[in-house]
Amino acid sequence: MTGLGTDGRPLRVAIVGSGPAGFFVAEHLFGRDDLAARVDMYEALPTPFGLVRFGVAPDHQKIKNVTRTFEKAAAHPHFRFYGNVEIGRHLTLDDLRRHYHQVCFSTGAQTDRRLNIPGEDLARSHPATEFVAWYNGHPAFQSCRFDLSVERVAVVGVGNVAVDVARILCRTPDELAKTDITAEAEAALRESRIREILMLGRRGPGQAAFTTPEARELGEMPGADVWVPPEDVALDPISAAELARQDSRTVGKKLEILREFATRVPSGKPRRLIIRFLVSPIELSGNEAGEVVGMRIVRNELYADDQGRVRSRPTDRVEELPVELVFRSVGYHGVPLPGLPFDERWGVVPNERGRVVDPAGGPVPGVYVAGWIKRGPTGVIGTNKADAAETVEAMLEDLAAGRVAEPAEPDPEAADRCIRARQPRPVTYRDWRRLDALEVGRGKPQGRPRVKFTSVDEMLTNLERA
Repeated sequence: MTGLGTDGRPLRVAIVGSGPAGFFVAEHLFGRDDLAARVDMYEALPTPFGLVRFGVAPDHQKIKNVTRTFEKAAAHPHFRFYGNVEIGRHLTLDDLRRHYHQVCFSTGAQTDRRLNIPGEDLARSHPATEFVAWYNGHPAFQSCRFDLSVERVAVVGVGNVAVDVARILCRTPDELAKTDITAEAEAALRESRIREILMLGRRGPGQAAFTTPEARELGEMPGADVWVPPEDVALDPISAAELARQDSRTVGKKLEILREFATRVPSGKPRRLIIRFLVSPIELSGNEAGEVVGMRIVRNELYADDQGRVRSRPTDRVEELPVELVFRSVGYHGVPLPGLPFDERWGVVPNERGRVVDPAGGPVPGVYVAGWIKRGPTGVIGTNKADAAETVEAMLEDLAAGRVAEPAEPDPEAADRCIRARQPRPVTYRDWRRLDALEVGRGKPQGRPRVKFTSVDEMLTNLERA
């Protein structure tokens, strides 16, 4: 019999999730000259690209150009896209195993970590990712409402998402009009009465997760003055030792920018962004209507743990902040996947180099993970490329050793029949290209990169009309 992975008997792979990690897995598989593979990609929404479409800020269009790389994988003759197909609803893992030698999950980390403080669930306290998904047009979040009639907002966290939220709240209407932000979000932000945004980091400026270009961009916004309290950018001995040990020029550049912010005086711009370090919220207070009206924060100090990592711990210095809207951005957390083991503490599927392992520590044959559901919510889009390469290497090692599933119906047409029996309206990649063209066309008269469809029904209806 012809060997598996050859033209006569191609390796059949299902990828669940169409974000960067999933597309990088497909790219690595198709990039192997010694492998014949057929890849089917599954996505619960009709649109591909995951967080590139729904997570990257609308004022960062250049970052979204990474989709051009993904389009090359999608153009491969042995690639098929099944959008509007949800694993766990339309198909099960057992269904996939019936049709594929290997299944790779790249579903990301879909929920926010909680602060676990009193008052966290008051009205006007939101996960930052819900706000991001709302203004980016994710169909599941278009019913969300955010009260932008208040004057003071706190964004808890100093990572990429927190910076995006703070920056979008500071953008002028003219700036937003050139992006692909949704019409509803743009209208709400145009009427916003927000005047002050506080961004709060639990550790020091030397540990801030945002990048130097992001810091520089905050200082160049035409609609907002930026300021950092001078005491918050003073480097403590622990951070100074860490910086000297790492010899990090990147962190040094970022600190220079933050120190310059500390010298600025208000210039009369309509909004003010204040970046605080070494503080953590410990309680949100509410009014009689159950809405946030204040936040209690504690001053932190840094210390080095047994492994030399810089940690924060609270002091006895407490402060009250009169804020009326809170966006919580302290990290993502994965969600369990039907049929797979799950580590609740870390929010990932237990794995070894991408091979899913069962509770006893043994490998689950033919099942793999890539991206955030594999390693946790760390890194940037490009980080997923090396991560996917590691998973694919494990997949190919298992192929060479004969450690693959033996599907009962490996014929591609059998899988297609099964999918269409469970979900009569899957969205193909060709369908997506038509939707893409329609969105871009809607944006051109307004000088926008696109105007997104923001509901599944709207997407399917327009496909039927096109």
